[in-house]
Amino acid sequence: MSTKVAQILPAVDSTAVFKENIFNGKVLFCTGGGSGICKGMTEAVMRHGANATIVGRNLDRLNASAEELSKATGKVCLAAQADVRKPEQLRDAVAKTIEKYGRIDFVICGAAGNFLAPISGLSENGFRTVLEIDTLGTYNTIKATMDHLRKSKVASKPNLVRLGTPYQVHVSAAKAALTIFISSPTVSNVVAVEEGPHGVRSNVIAPGPIAATEGMERLRPAFSGADKAIISAAGREGDIRDCANAAVFLLSDAACHITGQVLPVDGGNMHLATTQLPYPQSVLDPDSTKSIIKPRL
Repeated sequence: MSTKVAQILPAVDSTAVFKENIFNGKVLFCTGGGSGICKGMTEAVMRHGANATIVGRNLDRLNASAEELSKATGKVCLAAQADVRKPEQLRDAVAKTIEKYGRIDFVICGAAGNFLAPISGLSENGFRTVLEIDTLGTYNTIKATMDHLRKSKVASKPNLVRLGTPYQVHVSAAKAALTIFISSPTVSNVVAVEEGPHGVRSNVIAPGPIAATEGMERLRPAFSGADKAIISAAGREGDIRDCANAAVFLLSDAACHITGQVLPVDGGNMHLATTQLPYPQSVLDPDSTKSIIKPRL
């Protein structure tokens, strides 16, 4: 008897779908842009004509990433060191961006803290730190860039969040706050509604498991073989290019009538109602997963 094989659609480069010049003359400001998904989104936006500023705490990594992005795209990428928890540092990064380019058209709030820890083992400091980076950091970024976004005729601001999951009460709380602040009808889509009349759109990208990222390596359980085979309805792990394509779309004029929305980029993972840890083993025998959870920060 023959075995049926599920169809798997591969990830594609944004340049295979969108014109390469759609962001000519535009400027992207991206927190967390020195690595992972945000670096991939920045590269994609740059490949379509934009210059960029990437923001983070590690200046050496930022400089290396900025050089890589410039070489890969032929555009200009500025490295600006800042801790998103410090409003004055973000304002300085924005000032450097304006001095360099004269404008900011797009903002991606992607700086985040992430690790696995049960509530019983998560320190108060660890919980607070993630909230400060993810939630307050996003608010600080919005505040620091909003005046410049209002001046742009094409302003758009996708934010990067992840859906809640066990052993991530700190991350889940931070992202829930962000989703409400940015796009939830609970508070009338605050940013989308308040800034819409000023020409600013605001949306959320919610990635599922994305391969080859630092975050996924931290969160991936010690599974093997068949346990890794199906992690989404699409039949594969996400690719950084999947998130990059979502960002290019949301920033483009094709999404001019889309604001206040949450766009999951997870291959249908959320509908499988699965956890990334063995369940209920991870709850009944926490020691069995101690190698992949971090008890304190």
